[in-house]
Amino acid sequence: MKYLVLLDGSKWSQKAALHAVSIAKRKGAEVVFFSVLDIREARSLAFNFCAQSGICDRVKDYETQIWRDMKKGVQDDLAGILHHCNREKLACSSKIAEGITRDEVIHEANAGGYSLIIMGAYGKSGKTRLSALLEEVAGEVETPILIVR
Repeated sequence: MKYLVLLDGSKWSQKAALHAVSIAKRKGAEVVFFSVLDIREARSLAFNFCAQSGICDRVKDYETQIWRDMKKGVQDDLAGILHHCNREKLACSSKIAEGITRDEVIHEANAGGYSLIIMGAYGKSGKTRLSALLEEVAGEVETPILIVR
């Protein structure tokens, strides 16, 4: 049995990760934590900074720095979760993909041989409606999805 846990840096995905560890420990399952780095997010943040500050001659530099910060943030989050798994004596691993989040999640979910996908109910935006990613992938994956609130 192998579970895929989607992480996006939100408190909701952190909660889903902890829930996944708890379930996997009881069921003897392996857990794979999966994050996607989407360059479009870095570009959007850099453009927004440019638009608000009026300093647009270095927008590419901003994008590069934001991209580095995003990678480091994901790596740090995964390291913390893997450390927690090790303390719990649970078989865990992590994967980071670069691309369009929707496409990468669908590919991993359908190709990885998972018995369950676990994700937070909301994304980084903290909006009160269900995660936009859930809406995008729910009909495209063959594996059951557990939503953690």
